[in-house]
Amino acid sequence: MSEIQRARPRIGGGDKKFEPILYLDGVSVSFDGYKALNGLSFYVDPGELRAIIGPNGAGKTTMMDVITGKTRPDSGEVYFRGDTDLTKLDETAIANLRIGRKFQKPTVFENHTVFENLELALAGNRSTRASLFFRLSAEQSDRITTVLDTISLSNLQDAIAGSLSHGQKQWLEIGMLLIQDPDLLLVDEPAAGMTDAETEQTAILLKEISATHSLVVVEHDMEFVKALDSKVTVLHEGSVLAEGPLDMVQQDQRVIEVYLGR
Repeated sequence: MSEIQRARPRIGGGDKKFEPILYLDGVSVSFDGYKALNGLSFYVDPGELRAIIGPNGAGKTTMMDVITGKTRPDSGEVYFRGDTDLTKLDETAIANLRIGRKFQKPTVFENHTVFENLELALAGNRSTRASLFFRLSAEQSDRITTVLDTISLSNLQDAIAGSLSHGQKQWLEIGMLLIQDPDLLLVDEPAAGMTDAETEQTAILLKEISATHSLVVVEHDMEFVKALDSKVTVLHEGSVLAEGPLDMVQQDQRVIEVYLGR
């Protein structure tokens, strides 16, 4: 029995509070003979902020694709909140489970205001008729105000999204996920292309969000990962190479050879 199997409570039994919110065991994915994931196994606890690092081709994007239903694994288990088998669901069904994913390049509605972007991201009926007659409730308006404050864009709520800096667009997209109140957020390289000040602010933002949500953050910037002050999982050739605090994995000779020493 693997270490992860010993650590994981039995699915469908026991106190749910002690079950991982995300659990992968033995996950493998091949593309034309190339193994993008090779027996990948790790888990994330509820309310945990986890950083995922590794060289290009380590399997980070494929891992996120598997979790969100974009890619079906050849083998292995992927469970959410204890007993929900993600390998049996499509992308839409998984998104409806309150799993949010943010890609590296921000995708916001450039011609709408910051406030309108958050309004459009609100979960609910988005049929043509419903959209025509949609009116914000007081509760929804308060929710937008709270998220604006969290992402530090309250003073820019009337600004056109296309006029924002790259970092501010990243924060807005994170806000568009937050407005849907996901249980798990998957965030891909949020610090890419940011100024030093924006990078620092983004680390603060993600740590604040982790107080009420579970986050998995894929990142290359080691200073940013250090600022997150979280458990780190190092991927290499589709499986876990090392795991633990950043200081510990940085001293791992295998990690130095395949990643940090490059």
